[in-house]
Amino acid sequence: MNTEVCARFGIEFPLFAFSHCRDVVAAVTNAGGFGVLGAVAYTPDRLEEELSWIDDHVNGRPYGVDVLVPGKIDKSAESGGGQAAMLAAIPEEHWNFLIGLFGKYDVPLPDFEKAKRSKARGVGEQVTAKGATELIDVSLAHPIGLIASALGTPPPVMVEKAKAAGIPVAALVGTAEHARRQVAAGVDLIVAQGGEAGGHTGEISTMVLVPEVVDTVAPVPVLAAGGIATGRQMAASLALGASGVWCGSVWLTTEEAETPPHVKEKMLAASSRDTIRSRSRTGKPARQLRSAWTDEWEGPESPGPLGMPLQMIVAEGAMRQITKIAESGNPGAQQLANYFVGQCVGLMNTVKPARQVVYDMVEDFANAVERLNAITGED
Repeated sequence: MNTEVCARFGIEFPLFAFSHCRDVVAAVTNAGGFGVLGAVAYTPDRLEEELSWIDDHVNGRPYGVDVLVPGKIDKSAESGGGQAAMLAAIPEEHWNFLIGLFGKYDVPLPDFEKAKRSKARGVGEQVTAKGATELIDVSLAHPIGLIASALGTPPPVMVEKAKAAGIPVAALVGTAEHARRQVAAGVDLIVAQGGEAGGHTGEISTMVLVPEVVDTVAPVPVLAAGGIATGRQMAASLALGASGVWCGSVWLTTEEAETPPHVKEKMLAASSRDTIRSRSRTGKPARQLRSAWTDEWEGPESPGPLGMPLQMIVAEGAMRQITKIAESGNPGAQQLANYFVGQCVGLMNTVKPARQVVYDMVEDFANAVERLNAITGED
């Protein structure tokens, strides 16, 4: 395909695949797309391992890294006090609510002390300025073709270091105003992500957002994101002015995906109405499968989600235990289990290799273009 991003990034298809799974990233890159590894769950040492593995499996083909650098986080995380400060900022009522939740659904309690220490040292600190900078440094030490800021305007240090290394910077946006700020900050590629997307997202739909952002930031190239899982949607995105697409959810039911087996089964059976934007996992609105977990955090007994990254510390250690117990067949844990996914989950009905998903999307794209050509009388 001949689009600006294909030429710029040296890829065959204008298909960018965001995934937390290195196997998906490598598979999409090797199939002619552009894999992007989500780094937020990794410590610097673990990210080094993951990127080294990708380097060994893509034979010099291009891939990228996505780092979560939120514009606003809880003051305890900004204080420099690290793990101790963040744990001290979490009210006891939130831990008590979790304990009650495990009891209500008859799920064995995890070792909360161990879980708190482990997660505070991981995700909690990785979304601070210091933690994100460490991940940026690790990423730029590898032959990546793109570094992306997943949440908020990328900090100057990301832009400066990437530019010095000759690496383009991308950023995800949910409004035209956000896109304008990103370009002013030095971003080279805008990802216009509609509210249908999984994970952190705004409320404006992809169909409305993409042309608005394209018009706002031209000539900066734009990728369309949010609910895109088919070649027909890729064709529609290019018709809206995008130079390619950025997809995340569609890889969650692939053979390689990191998705826990029970949650993958939930996704395969879900409709587009079975997702919800909830603060219950990260502290910021993030689309995910609706489950007893999201319902309980919105319920009358809930103390309410904390801000980022405190809610991540509270939630992710608990969710690891829930996921583990759900796979043993525990009904309560299966009710609670969920994961981030977009509204296109209703289109994700079969398990395929990631490479096959790429090829199916490209074939579907070609068929869509052929139908449009037939309508216009083009050869």
